Amino acid sequence: MVNKQKILIVDDDNNIAELISLYLTKECFETMIVNDGETVLPSLDSFQPNLILLDLMLPGMDGYQVCREVRAKSSIPIIMLSAKGEIFDKVLGLELGADDYMEKPFDSKELVARVKAVLRRYKAVPSVSESPDVKCVEYPDLIINQTNYSVIYMGNSVEMPPKELELLYFLASSPNHVFTREQLLDQIWGYEYAGDTRTVDVHIKRLREKIKDHASWKISTIWGIGYKFEVKQ
Repeated sequence: MVNKQKILIVDDDNNIAELISLYLTKECFETMIVNDGETVLPSLDSFQPNLILLDLMLPGMDGYQVCREVRAKSSIPIIMLSAKGEIFDKVLGLELGADDYMEKPFDSKELVARVKAVLRRYKAVPSVSESPDVKCVEYPDLIINQTNYSVIYMGNSVEMPPKELELLYFLASSPNHVFTREQLLDQIWGYEYAGDTRTVDVHIKRLREKIKDHASWKISTIWGIGYKFEVKQ
């Protein structure tokens, strides 16, 4: 029997949380509901969810702070849910490490689709011995493996959410090739992010905080166009 994937639903409105749980249960997910931010970290150990649906407006510790706390110890996927639709709120959520952001009210089918999409991106692929199709690129002091979703930088493992790793891998797989923000959005995020090019800038910023410029390579900005993984010839 295949184990069900677990979704931790964090929302102080229990009616909304129960409705989300119903949608996901119908899709064969196992769910757990918590109504405040303080309960999230203990639930990571006890429930061991595969993904967190995180409301921003929580009593006490708000969703932004919860995201910070979770990211300090785990790269588990997080989808933020909020009635706030301002670009600032979305960007802040992404900068703190969220993998996706949905505005309330949302369509149940879209929510389920986004949960499945994020989980597909996060799911580790079989190990090298089980699969000959290993997606891995190597440069001096940098190994990006999209097969097992790992990054080794300067000999150390670097934790990063799935979208960050996929963006880094995509750029590094085509050294010195310039990609527009729109192309990167389409490749990494898909149609639902069409036009929201700030998403790319936020993730590039986060990558640069973790992966510093190297003597042999760096992530370069091509002003007015986009980005490239620049490798010195």
